Amino acid sequence: MKRILSKLYRNQSSIYKVFLLISMIALIVYLFPKGGIFKYEFTKGKPWQYENLYAPFDFAILKTKAEIEEEKKAIEENIIPYFEYDTIIANKAKDSYDATFENYLNKFPKSSTKKAAKKFGRKLLNEFYRYGVLTTDYSYNDNRQIFLNKGTAAEAINYAQLLTTKQLTKQINNRVDNSDFVNYKSDFLALFYDIVKPNVKLNEKLTQSTLESELEKVSTTRGGVSKNSRIIAKGEMVEGEKFQILNSLKSEYESQVWSDKNFYWIVLGYSVLIALALIMLMLFLHKYRRDIYENNTQVTFIAFNILLMTLITTLVVKYNSDYIYIVPLCILPLILKAFFDARLGLFTHIITVMILGFVVPNSYEYTFLQIIAGIVTILSISESFRRANLFISVGQITLVYIIAYIAFHIIHEGSVDNIDFKTVSLFVISGFATLMVHPLIYAYEKIFGLVSDVSLLELSDTNSGLLKELSDKAPGTFHHSLNVANIAEAAANEIGANALLVRVGALYHDIGKMTNPTYFTENQSTSGNPHDVLSPKESAKIIINHVIRGIEIAKKNNLPDRVIDFIRTHHGTSTVYYFYTKEKEANENVEVEDFQYPGPKPFSKETAILMMSDSIEAASKSLKNPTSSLIEKFVEKIINKQMEDEQFLNANITFKEIQQIKKVFKRKLTNIYHLRIEYPE
Repeated sequence: MKRILSKLYRNQSSIYKVFLLISMIALIVYLFPKGGIFKYEFTKGKPWQYENLYAPFDFAILKTKAEIEEEKKAIEENIIPYFEYDTIIANKAKDSYDATFENYLNKFPKSSTKKAAKKFGRKLLNEFYRYGVLTTDYSYNDNRQIFLNKGTAAEAINYAQLLTTKQLTKQINNRVDNSDFVNYKSDFLALFYDIVKPNVKLNEKLTQSTLESELEKVSTTRGGVSKNSRIIAKGEMVEGEKFQILNSLKSEYESQVWSDKNFYWIVLGYSVLIALALIMLMLFLHKYRRDIYENNTQVTFIAFNILLMTLITTLVVKYNSDYIYIVPLCILPLILKAFFDARLGLFTHIITVMILGFVVPNSYEYTFLQIIAGIVTILSISESFRRANLFISVGQITLVYIIAYIAFHIIHEGSVDNIDFKTVSLFVISGFATLMVHPLIYAYEKIFGLVSDVSLLELSDTNSGLLKELSDKAPGTFHHSLNVANIAEAAANEIGANALLVRVGALYHDIGKMTNPTYFTENQSTSGNPHDVLSPKESAKIIINHVIRGIEIAKKNNLPDRVIDFIRTHHGTSTVYYFYTKEKEANENVEVEDFQYPGPKPFSKETAILMMSDSIEAASKSLKNPTSSLIEKFVEKIINKQMEDEQFLNANITFKEIQQIKKVFKRKLTNIYHLRIEYPE
């Protein structure tokens, strides 16, 4: 049992990766739409590349979206709206007519004339309320048929038979002008204005319910194709009716394949393909990014981002596949480049796009657009911590999206007419969404404990608390660190390493000297050397301990692990040679281990550069009357000694790169120690 547990413990990292891989496959397959995949790929405007295709079964031809929308529009235009007639308002107006009439038309000279006028007014009132007066003008066509509900009965009339308030005034004027009571027009107008109230309004709920009921009846198919009938011949152009029939077959095929009987087989097929894609990513990490592969947190971070992009895209596809380009997929390579490198960012982006190809419609077009955009993202963005660079890169990505989309449109339609500007606007929105990469990077740093160039830029500020403390307590060490940072940054730029990371590592590599600053030469004054009263072994211990103290201070101040790595490795496993030699003079049986730094040795280009820069800068202080030839020999001697001690054995740095770094050091030191003319006193 102990052996089994011991074996599991030793292989826990590999077990975790297997578990992560299986979990990713399960989650991605679960997110996929429930449907099979049509076995033929075809594109509108291109020839059919397969053999003659015959219908494998009977199926209906799907209508295009435009056809369905046109039918729905026709229904919306021709739907008969329902209006409600309020009889209470009409009856109330009729009941109050007699009394109100007396108030307005009591001037008639004869009672017979007054009686005739009253009868005339009542007739008009009945006519107005025959169909009623509208509360609002709904702007329907005059000949539009409507239903007028009066209680439980509905009467079909034309919309023009209903009166609006404006039409009512016009109607009164016309009728009075053509009567014997034209001299009393103003009185009649005042009378009807007082008693006639609108009593007809649109029943929106019933009308909408009727409209929805009619829209539901719209068929999504038209006609059909019989089994074994030829659909398309080899070489025939996929366009027009042929394109629609192929889409119909694809839809029917995918719905039929995904059945209870075939469910597990299709899931297995999806799982195998997703597994192959993810295994390729793992193999890439194992072969080319071993340090990332061995870090489970970083592997989990990469997996999380793939899952996040898959989740967002599948949700958008399920909601409305027309909006797939609103997903800012280029955030993925941007984030991975910010935390790792461009090559890993592009490789992961391509793997993710391949996976999403199973989900999206027009997978070839989608894959082409996203891969091109990913390549542009990697090539265009440099120093992502600079906001201007990010805006320029996003602009380039959006432009490439739009150009590629228009090119596909030309291939499909044969012209630039009818470009869907809605899709173009989605690319623009996606571009703006890509700007969210900075807040995301900050969140990821806090959640996964990673460090990006943005954080490194903040750490490089010499006014930060820790560097100010170093400047106050150990000014000589601070000045030394600045010089090392400048030299190391130049060397990193020369060989294409991460210059910002090297600079930050150089600024913090000696912070452990703050605990005992006077024991280090650069901080000593002329008053004396504290090592004079210590044994060589004690002195060596104090010197060596500045690495341990530096790690402790860095962790206390929450410096990232990538920066702490420079503190750990900047002396590798080298020897404190001065005190070792001094001890050896007195004791031939001295143990060299007592004078060696604990290591580890540098394990990256950046940490190797710092070790070289630190040694060169510190030792250069001993140069007296330096010349170009003396500086060249000096640089060669120090770095060759480090190579002989195998200090760079674990770093992925080449002999050619080391030679380039030597040239940079020689040039920098020559500039620092250039000859000056003597000025007269």
